[in-house]
Amino acid sequence: MRLVTWNINSLRLRLDLLRRLIQEEQPDVICLQEIKVQDSEFPEEEVKGMGYPHVLRHGMKGYNGIAILSRLPFLANDPQNWCDKSDSRHGCVVLGGDLDLQNFYIPAGGDIPDPAKNVKFAHKLQFLDEVHAHFRKARPGKKGIMVGDLNIAPLEHDVWSHKQLLDVVSHTPIEVEKLTAIKAAGLWVDAVRHFVPESEKLFSWWSYRSPDWTRNDRGRRLDHIWVTPDLQKDLKAARIRRDMRSWKQPSDHVAVVLDIA
Repeated sequence: MRLVTWNINSLRLRLDLLRRLIQEEQPDVICLQEIKVQDSEFPEEEVKGMGYPHVLRHGMKGYNGIAILSRLPFLANDPQNWCDKSDSRHGCVVLGGDLDLQNFYIPAGGDIPDPAKNVKFAHKLQFLDEVHAHFRKARPGKKGIMVGDLNIAPLEHDVWSHKQLLDVVSHTPIEVEKLTAIKAAGLWVDAVRHFVPESEKLFSWWSYRSPDWTRNDRGRRLDHIWVTPDLQKDLKAARIRRDMRSWKQPSDHVAVVLDIA
């Protein structure tokens, strides 16, 4: 199975880029975040025309939203309502009868890393706490994959400068601590770092504010694929499609690809 996760930053705006990604990668399952389209306007016929008859979408108008597109049939679970907001940040399906697939879009958290001064950061921390509690209570008893724009770069070399970003939202110690706790609670294995040493710089996001992202290369690895330990032996390859950041009208995120037996 080939699995792709991508924060597409508006599905309807980037349908052609999705089509190009499909042509180049031929994934079996695609997990999208920040689709920015309510369910009634979701381009389902176009998606199915690309070869993905099985679709889960949880959208809202203009913001957030996730989708799972699959060539393989799945059983969809009810959406989780995190932080009592109903803001379309999570979807879960079961593939092949025994493989849980969870797709997350964790809140970005705004610019000020202080929950007392920034309600967006407070929301992010609460969201992380609830996900942690969920996996502590409902640790997967079967094979599982968790993907998404987790909006946190947890490792030193997941950012362009560990020292300069310690007080920047997405790499602050409290965010890293909470994401690490989620990873431990679910017994998750970082599928990309399984192949790429932690000592190697690895990014999946570059700001639109950078005039030349390739020259500055001030990226962060915000997009992740985690698997349960029983799937680790089946991991075949993983890569981050860095070249997608240079496509015409790109998302600020690029896709992460995983091949699994």
